[in-house]
Amino acid sequence: MSARRLILSLLLLVCGFAAGLVITGRLRDTTDARAQDPPAATGGAQAQAPVAAPSSGLPDFSRIAERTVPAVTNISSVQVVRRPNSPFANDPFFRYFFGDDDLFGSRRSLERSLGSGVIVSADGYILTNNHVVAGESGRISLRQLPDITVALADKREMAAQIVGVDPPTDLALLKIDAEGLPTIPWGDSERLKVAEWVLAIGNPFQLSETVTLGIVSALGRTNVGISRYENFIQTDAAINPGNSGGALVNGRGELVGINTAIFSQSGGYQGIGFAVPSNLARRIEDDLRQYGEVRRGSIGYVEIAPVTTQVAAQLGAPDTRGVVVGGMDRNSAAYRGGLRPLDIIVSSNGTAVVDGGHLSRLIWDAPIGSTATLTVIREGRRLELEIPIQSTAGQ
Repeated sequence: MSARRLILSLLLLVCGFAAGLVITGRLRDTTDARAQDPPAATGGAQAQAPVAAPSSGLPDFSRIAERTVPAVTNISSVQVVRRPNSPFANDPFFRYFFGDDDLFGSRRSLERSLGSGVIVSADGYILTNNHVVAGESGRISLRQLPDITVALADKREMAAQIVGVDPPTDLALLKIDAEGLPTIPWGDSERLKVAEWVLAIGNPFQLSETVTLGIVSALGRTNVGISRYENFIQTDAAINPGNSGGALVNGRGELVGINTAIFSQSGGYQGIGFAVPSNLARRIEDDLRQYGEVRRGSIGYVEIAPVTTQVAAQLGAPDTRGVVVGGMDRNSAAYRGGLRPLDIIVSSNGTAVVDGGHLSRLIWDAPIGSTATLTVIREGRRLELEIPIQSTAGQ
């Protein structure tokens, strides 16, 4: 009896060991199959195609960068400026009582600025920011123009002449004596969509030919406080000091914006950058090349303010949409066309007025010699006024 139990125990032990080998072997075969090519099909069995590795989902912009980076330049500007000797020059309290008159005299000094530019034509026209050319003041002395040097991607350095500047949009057009330069084709900024991929190309901190990648964060940004004419593309592509005037390029390798400014509490990149849309930049470039200045529409000097709930109630407006006229020049086209103080302007040529900046853009963009139909609310009544659009260049 003991012998039979011993034999049975040995049999059970051997069977268990064999089963363990079979299970372990299958597990090992399964594991090895994940790292090796599948065996070739035999007989009537069909071979299975290998599974492709999952992609990262990010597009490859290397070819676009290869084509567009050579069309972005490095720009340096040096000009002589007068700086006050007064230690209170930047004191608001001092300036309130004494104005801009410097009782301590002034001194001449050199102001240097650095930035980027985009070659917009093969014969040497370069679009950049006004503040890259004019420096912190934003103004250029006609008596002594700044010395501007353009460094190309092929390491050539050339002197540049100022064709024209446009402070309201913070754009400037330069010209160098060169032919056959690389360019970036213009894109239609109106076709941009939020979350679309874009590349920012420029020279941040003098690091030439730098490319950063991001998306369009927002469109039509206004009231940013950067310039008088604001209609910016907002992007999270890294833009830093030195990127100003560089190219914002879409996924098709087209120029859709001119990088202009960043929003930062530290002076460096914080994920909020702004670019002038290409459609606006192209129109400014055309005017500067043709006339040396930008020709805009104007209805004369008109002060405007937001419509608050109290203002709407007092002036008989149904809501707070539009802007209210605070004051105006009696010699202006607006006054001659019938516009009066305390009128609430709610639309221009059928387009609802969002705020003062929006109304300014609608008037500036109107063809010179045309007529703007302003819809206003006056003492609770709705009126339509025909205001002639005049030319006010260089505003």
